[in-house]
Amino acid sequence: MKMKKWLENWGMTSLKIKAPFLEMDWSPKDEDKEAAWELYIELLTRITTQSLPTDVGNESSALDSIYSLFRITREVIKKNGRHCIEFTKIAVVVLNQVIRPFTAKWHKESLSGSFDNPVKCAEFRKELEELQMMLTKYTQMLADMADVEDLTSLEES
Repeated sequence: MKMKKWLENWGMTSLKIKAPFLEMDWSPKDEDKEAAWELYIELLTRITTQSLPTDVGNESSALDSIYSLFRITREVIKKNGRHCIEFTKIAVVVLNQVIRPFTAKWHKESLSGSFDNPVKCAEFRKELEELQMMLTKYTQMLADMADVEDLTSLEES
């Protein structure tokens, strides 16, 4: 299977990946599967895929949790080495194209006191919900890559 087809299967064609990479064969190795498993567990158990009702939690902690995915992903890639290249191709693109725009915007907003403003907090939570939809797809992709059962819809909302 080609990487392009695999991404199409997951509805992730909005990711901007150069054509030569999209035409490469998609064949995750054991190191890819291990890396996918490690990040899958992180995403599955964070605000990345879990709802944040308006009456609980706080925006700053949610932003910190999302931002920590950069450090965690780097650690997972380093730990699994250069043989987890299929995982790395997807992880880097998701970090840079999906997560970074959100964290960059909201880090700046948080520094200017936006989380003290209920209107801005509501805006953050709305954008977080949109990010969570993308990250839930990503989490499902990681389950597929890791050859494990997808548990993203295990709990009732």
